Amino acid sequence: MDRLETIANIAEIFGVLTVIGGVFFAAIQIRQYRQQRRDAAAIELVQSFRSPELARAFQLIRVLPDGVSAAQLRGDGSQLEEAAGTIGVTFETMGLLVFRHVAPFAVVYELTGDSVVFFWKKLSRWVEEARAEQAQESVFEWFQWLAERIQECDDPDMVQPAYERFRTWRPRA
Repeated sequence: MDRLETIANIAEIFGVLTVIGGVFFAAIQIRQYRQQRRDAAAIELVQSFRSPELARAFQLIRVLPDGVSAAQLRGDGSQLEEAAGTIGVTFETMGLLVFRHVAPFAVVYELTGDSVVFFWKKLSRWVEEARAEQAQESVFEWFQWLAERIQECDDPDMVQPAYERFRTWRPRA
C-alpha cells in the first residue's frame, strides 16, 4: 500500500507541476502576443504616414496660420477641409491607439515628433467650430488628447532629437 501511496503522491506532484508549467507558458504566450500586437500597430502607424493623401494634407495645412477657422478652410472649396479631416483622422486614430496601449506613446512620439502639436495648433479652432456645428464634443477628441499629452511630455530623452540622442547607436552585427 505504501508503494501505491508514493506513486499517487508523485502523480499529484507531477500534476501540480504541469499546471504551474501551463500557467507559466500561458503568461509567456500572452506577453508575446501583446508585443506582436504593439509591433503590428507600429507598422500600421508607419504605413499611415506613408500615404500620399496624408503627405498632400500636410503640405496644404502646414502653410496655414495657427487657429484657422472653418470658414477659411471652406473658402477654397473642399480641398483644405478635406486635408484637415485627413490629418484629424490620422492623429485621432493614433491618440486612441496610444490610450488603449495598443501603440506605445514613445513610438508615436518618435514617429510624429511635434507634428501632432503643430497641426493641432493649426486646426484646433476648426475642430472647436465643428464640435459646435455638430453639437458633438467628441469630434477629434483623441487628436486633441494626443496633442496635449505630447505637449506635456518633458522627458529629456524624448525631447532631444534622435540624431543627438542616438549618436553612438550602431546596428547589431
